[in-house]
Amino acid sequence: MFDKILIANRGEIACRIMRTAKRLGIATVAVYSDADAGTPHVTLADEAVHIGGAASADSYLRADRIIEAAQQTGASAIHPGFGFLSENAAFVAAVEAAGIAFIGPAQKAIAVMGDKIESKALAQSAGVSIVPGTPGAVEDVDTALKAAAEIGYPVMVKASAGGGGKGMRVIENADELPDGMRAAMSEAQTAFGDSRVFIEKFVVQPRHIEIQLLADQHGNVIYVGERECSIQRRHQKVIEEAPSPFISPETRAAMGQQAVDLARAVDYRSAGTVEFIVGADQDFYFLEMNTRLQVEHPVTEMVYGLDLVEQMIRVAAGEKLTIAQDDIVADGWAIEARVYAEDPARGFLPSIGQLIRYREPRGDSVRVDSGVEEGGEISMYYDPMIAKLVAHAPTREAAITRLHLALDHYEIDGIASNRQFLAAVLENDAFRSGDLTTGFIAAEFDGDFLPGPPDTGAASGLTALGVAIAALQEEDRHFATPGREFVTFDQTGSRMMVEVVKLTNVAAKLVVDGRTIVVSGRIRSPVLLFDGTINEEPVAVQVRQSGHRITLTRGAARLALTVLPARFAPMLGHMPAPDEGAGADEITAPMPGQITRLLVAVGDEIRKGQDVAIIEAMKMENVLSSEAGGTVRSIEVAIGDNLNVDELIMSLDLAGDDGTGDDG
Repeated sequence: MFDKILIANRGEIACRIMRTAKRLGIATVAVYSDADAGTPHVTLADEAVHIGGAASADSYLRADRIIEAAQQTGASAIHPGFGFLSENAAFVAAVEAAGIAFIGPAQKAIAVMGDKIESKALAQSAGVSIVPGTPGAVEDVDTALKAAAEIGYPVMVKASAGGGGKGMRVIENADELPDGMRAAMSEAQTAFGDSRVFIEKFVVQPRHIEIQLLADQHGNVIYVGERECSIQRRHQKVIEEAPSPFISPETRAAMGQQAVDLARAVDYRSAGTVEFIVGADQDFYFLEMNTRLQVEHPVTEMVYGLDLVEQMIRVAAGEKLTIAQDDIVADGWAIEARVYAEDPARGFLPSIGQLIRYREPRGDSVRVDSGVEEGGEISMYYDPMIAKLVAHAPTREAAITRLHLALDHYEIDGIASNRQFLAAVLENDAFRSGDLTTGFIAAEFDGDFLPGPPDTGAASGLTALGVAIAALQEEDRHFATPGREFVTFDQTGSRMMVEVVKLTNVAAKLVVDGRTIVVSGRIRSPVLLFDGTINEEPVAVQVRQSGHRITLTRGAARLALTVLPARFAPMLGHMPAPDEGAGADEITAPMPGQITRLLVAVGDEIRKGQDVAIIEAMKMENVLSSEAGGTVRSIEVAIGDNLNVDELIMSLDLAGDDGTGDDG
């Protein structure tokens, strides 16, 4: 067994690997960039080595510096985590040439399975079901059009190298193919340094199901169930679960066997994952093999009682698997939600800044894999994931309920997050029924997401809580019990009369528009998280207050109340309208990032909705469009400029009100 390992990664996955290593008595070495000095993965490690600048290309993608750090600290093995160099065959070769063990598969397996075209050919030769598509890369539009016509629309253009949703476009018809192919090739070149793309059939009503594998160096290969990963946005997974609510035992066995056959064909060792696309009739096709630990591995660990990182370390040290296929038995259900630093109200654009308040949920069968802490910074240089929140329970319904309550306990202030959007997914009827496809989010949540007011029943309970908090404050201010009647106004203008019947620091009984509500839990202000019951139902409600304004969030709902003693109700004035931001004659940065392309020039006439610039942030390209038609008056930035949020990019002389660019 290794005595010291270096983790060639950052954030939550570095912390997660270190926890297992420490449990096994193995010393750990962290590497870090300028942006990550003092972050949790650095402080958790036994040793830490600075390897370069904030940009990944200057640090976490510098194989030479990582290997040098391992040599300097005497680390006998390197675990790559996921992302960065985890599926880089040249990195594996360099690590082993330096006399250091690589905790992962062999160089050959990574090279073959890392190329989607070569891996597809190998899978086909191993008897694995393959999606109809081109046998190799497609280099020009005419060839692509001919191939797509033979395959049949819809098709998907996919980058040959890499993954994570980069360099992928769904094409519905021939008219969309030229622009879609060029965009996919450009994104693939930016993300992977390889612009090659291929074309394959897009499966209608597809589900994304993956099989977890474990293989040792002695020829033993097993599969550890499946994960349902169909809840995706922009081809990136948002919620994953194990097992799948859709897959039959027969399909599971068939997929598992094909995954094992593929692993044997490539002489695989370590943990790995074979991804399949599955149609409505449970027909399944090979997508790719990920030769690394998956982001969503915790759901498998919680259902099957395994530590996959431990298995990877033991396999790399030459040990045999101590578990056989018959030992793999599912215990209950686990669901994982990826908590991102992004703003659902602004098209899920990345959000950066300081975590002013950060409190993780706790509880039985709740797991948080994170690499951040209160007071830390969310950087523009890396993936915007804050943490993975996982809940385990005997049934899927119970796991959903537990995860939903844990999301309500998750306190994140200072940056925007997708916490309430995740709650909205869990509340969705189609999700709860297990009726999922990879198009679920696009179908159920069109564009931006804004927390809405709660339904009538939930509104009464939240209103009662808000009034109880305000009523205790009134007592504090007046040193006596004031009038016990209050009036509330919410963000929709709805008015409710509330009578306080009983009130203490930890319990209240109120009548909200004739309905009796009993609140139990810590009520006296300041309340930032109410953890208690409303009419005996366990709830967690996040509370923010400014004067008579109280905002309460629970699940996907947000209730903004103005609470006044009934005698003061006439004093309620007009609430100012929210700031609408920049006008249509200005195009500003919707997020911090770098300008990579300017699509117009000064003097150009543009139409409403026309693309004008591309800004890159957190490894994603975002196309900016004009909200109005007109003429470009000025451009305030240059390609390569790093911008802050709302920084001016260009200004326009607007055309007529119809936005067509025609003043007449």
